[in-house]
Amino acid sequence: MTEIPLAPLDRIVRRAGAERVSISAAKALREALEDIGRDISQRAIELSKHAGRKTVIAEDVKLAYNQWKR
Repeated sequence: MTEIPLAPLDRIVRRAGAERVSISAAKALREALEDIGRDISQRAIELSKHAGRKTVIAEDVKLAYNQWKR
């Protein structure tokens, strides 16, 4: 199930310098970003649980992202 609309993804690619963006390219980017977001979210949840919290906070997400991109 997709969560991210295509229009913002089209704008992201255009702002990165593309003149035109195919729907298939926007869909591929959506799939990639949703996978990345799911991975980071799962790690952020683990971090919040480790800290004894039920609430995921911005620092959990930032730390999870930094760990993910290594």
